[in-house]
Amino acid sequence: MSNSWDAALYDDRHRFVSQYGSGLVELASPQAGERVLDLGCGTGLLLDELAATGATVVGLDASAPMVEKARAAYPRFELQVGDARDFHFAEPFDLVFSNATLHWIPDAAAVARSVARALRDGGRFVAEFGGERNCVLIVEALLQAGRERGLTLVSPFYYPSVAAYAQVLDGAGFEVTFAQMFPRFTKLSDPVTGLRDWIQMFCGAFLAGVPAGQHEEFLNRVEELTRPQLHRDGNWYADYRRLRVVAVKRSSL
Repeated sequence: MSNSWDAALYDDRHRFVSQYGSGLVELASPQAGERVLDLGCGTGLLLDELAATGATVVGLDASAPMVEKARAAYPRFELQVGDARDFHFAEPFDLVFSNATLHWIPDAAAVARSVARALRDGGRFVAEFGGERNCVLIVEALLQAGRERGLTLVSPFYYPSVAAYAQVLDGAGFEVTFAQMFPRFTKLSDPVTGLRDWIQMFCGAFLAGVPAGQHEEFLNRVEELTRPQLHRDGNWYADYRRLRVVAVKRSSL
């Protein structure tokens, strides 16, 4: 992942990312006595929900500032900094849960193998992240604004189709029991600066390819390109499309 994360800004302006994860917690249905890994736990906003029924919850995130903020807010949980592509725990988990994380990691096969390794046989993997054509209007506007300035910008995101991701999970030893792609047109936090706030939070890889002196002009152009579709009733929106999956680790026998 190429973004550097501002944990305070994330919670202040983009808390909706975790709030939408509540439905995923319900789907995952962690049970009393289960060991649960929150993979990509961020600032920890879903830890209490995952633990509400009596599960033992551990958090892992690649961002040290995010984990530091989570530790301060949720000191009762075990939280670690680690790479989703290669992590190890001494005890297996009954459930690996992941919300709004996996679209940052193009090496999906490595993540799936690590998740499988962390689960007991019959353990569940429940995840939601950006799917095919997620935020396509924003991404295309970023690329076009770059081309207009003679810049070749490259999207860092991994947005697979249902079929492509099911194949990844099958190759890692999972049986996919549920998979769904659905739109989630999402209102952004500020009616004036919402889109550029979102870009500055989540699109650091694009902005890194734009000379610093051109950032304001670049962001103005992206707003201009997306305004007809993404600015409604005085508010900015993101054209999210989410992929939600449930998979069970096959027995090694």
